[in-house]
Amino acid sequence: MPRKLIKIDVSEKEEVRKNQTLVVVEAMKMENEIKSTIDGYVKKIFVSAGDLVDSEKPLIELGIKE
Repeated sequence: MPRKLIKIDVSEKEEVRKNQTLVVVEAMKMENEIKSTIDGYVKKIFVSAGDLVDSEKPLIELGIKE
């Protein structure tokens, strides 16, 4: 089921914490927060607000802090 990307809460090269909200997507009139699973940083953002996305397309690539 396609979802609409509502908001991106991070930017490239920004440090993120585990459980920090990265993006908000809407499906069936419900907003869902996608959260970081690691402490790290944002390597690359592949989407923009307003894009239609699905589970096959990566949204954000995270890197591990060294």
